[in-house]
Parts: sequence; C-alpha cells; structure tokens
Amino acid sequence: MAIELCGVSKRFKETLALDQVNVSFDEAKIYGLLGNNGAGKTTLMNIVANRLYADQGQVLIDGEPVADLDRALSKVYLLGEKNLYGEDMRVKKALAAAAHFYPDFELKRALAMAKQFGLNIRKKIGSLSTGYASIFKLIIALNVNTPYLLLDEPVLGLDAQHRDSFYKLLLQKYAERPCTIVISTHLIAEVANLIEHTVIIRDGRILENRPTEELLAVGYTISGPAAAVDDYIAGKSLLSQSALGGLKTACLTGRPQTPLPDSLELGKLNLQDYFIQLMNREEHDNG
Repeated sequence: MAIELCGVSKRFKETLALDQVNVSFDEAKIYGLLGNNGAGKTTLMNIVANRLYADQGQVLIDGEPVADLDRALSKVYLLGEKNLYGEDMRVKKALAAAAHFYPDFELKRALAMAKQFGLNIRKKIGSLSTGYASIFKLIIALNVNTPYLLLDEPVLGLDAQHRDSFYKLLLQKYAERPCTIVISTHLIAEVANLIEHTVIIRDGRILENRPTEELLAVGYTISGPAAAVDDYIAGKSLLSQSALGGLKTACLTGRPQTPLPDSLELGKLNLQDYFIQLMNREEHDNG
C-alpha cells in the first residue's frame, strides 16, 4: 500500500520541474517533503492528485495508475493553494458538500473544529481572511479521512497559536486513524518532530529519501563558550556554526570525540540545520 512515482518528469517551457523522480510514500507514515522555492514540491503533489499530467513516467496508488482512475484518486486528498469551493458558498454548506463527496468525512468533528478555531460557518468563503481561508481548508483536510493526505504549505497565513493547534489536531488524527501524510512546508523547525521520513528535493531531483532519525544520525551539535567550541571543531567536518554573545553552536558530521570537555554540551543534529547545509553544499557544488 503506497503512492509510487516511477520515473516521473515534468517540464514547463524552459523549466524542468521534475527530473526522472522515483519515490514512494508508504502506508501510515508522516513524510516531510522539503525543498527550496521552485524545487518541484507542488508539481509533484499536483501530479499525484492528477491535477497535472506527467510528461514521462507514471504514478501508482496501491498498484493502480492514478491518471483518470476514480478508484485510485478517491484515496488521495490534496490541500493546495487553491480553494476548490465557490466563493459565494457559505462555510457550513461547503462542509456539508465535503461530507457528500467524501464518504468518511466527519461533519460533526469539522463543525467542532470550526468552533475551536473561531471560524464563522455562516460566512461566505470569499469573504474569509487569508488566515481563516487556510483554516477552512485545513478543517476539510483533517476530516476527509482518505488513506493519503497531501498538505502543501498547510499553515500559510496562520498565526503561531493556530499553527500549534493544527499540528496537535494533525497528530491526534494520525493517532486515531493512521494514514499516509505528506507535508510540504518551509517551516521545517515547526514540523521536524512530526516527520518520520524525510524526502528532500532540489531542481526536480530527489537528494535525500530516508527515515528522519537515520538522516540526522550523520552528525551532532556542540555548544558552549566560543573559544572552547573553536578548539573542538578544529580539523573536524563542520556543517554550520552560529554565535550569540560569547557562546557558539556548531553542527558537525561524524561522531563526537570522547571524553567531551566539561565546558561543552553535546546535542542532536536538527532537521533544519541539515537542510540548510545540504542546500548550501548544492549551491557550492553547482555554482
């Protein structure tokens, strides 16, 4: 049970958005699809949801081709930038319509979420602010209960409190009704603890495709007084470093030396630091 992209390529005039992409999203996992602007994330998701057609290759959902096959498409829900409901439609009617089109849609729960987020269900969709338009789309996505849920920049326009509420509701949904969730976002630090498996894409090519824990096991962080950190990192493979006042934190590859000086603190490599150094390395190598 999986979404499989097999040799998928897509070009827009002079831009090769996807270049022979082979990747799968397996059953009941939370994936992070990470990349810089223009990397191909949105194109990939739209091809999986059959909103765009690949120039080459194919997408399989549970072994069946997704292209124009209703049975396969019914298993996928994509939350994207566009609102798929009429702007003159009121929120309450749109939620009822979602319940009509998606047999497992939980209307009662959706209405409760609307109340929790302070979304006025009597308002027309076209009159919603950017934040509440995002909340409306999130409520539908959290309640369609399809086996595969694709979230493209899901918290766009949300304040910190609403983003936190969304992440909690997403984890609650996943715990109660496990499904495959693919999150594409630039807010890597906020979703890092949610992501079980990381896929990193750049210029239409997959650079990394590994369990997040395995990905981050390649390195570690050292923090403490700047002078002590500088002494420690001398001659070692440095990913990045940052300083604040007299303190410094460095990210390194490999394994830490033991015993560690008393003034230094050992930590785990985080996903955002890994992503940034990978992008920097790619720019340097291709520059």
